Amino acid sequence: MSNSAITVTVKLFAAYQEACGAAELVWNFPQDTPVSAVCDRLIAEHPELKQWRHLTRFGINLIFVEPDTILQNGDEVVLIPPVSGG
Repeated sequence: MSNSAITVTVKLFAAYQEACGAAELVWNFPQDTPVSAVCDRLIAEHPELKQWRHLTRFGINLIFVEPDTILQNGDEVVLIPPVSGG
């Protein structure tokens, strides 16, 4: 059996959390998937989030990372859209 899929936990905040109606998702991806693919999939399922695509910061295991960072099995991914203060 090939180990071709990884499982990541996606933590959602602000607009993402509101759109999904959940604070956390568990998703499977192929190996060698960049973290930006998490955002792409979220936007595919919730097109109203498209406005945040280029403004979102990515975190893996509590560390900010670049969008092309490759996911590892068991990673905890955080998508952080812009937060308006107040």
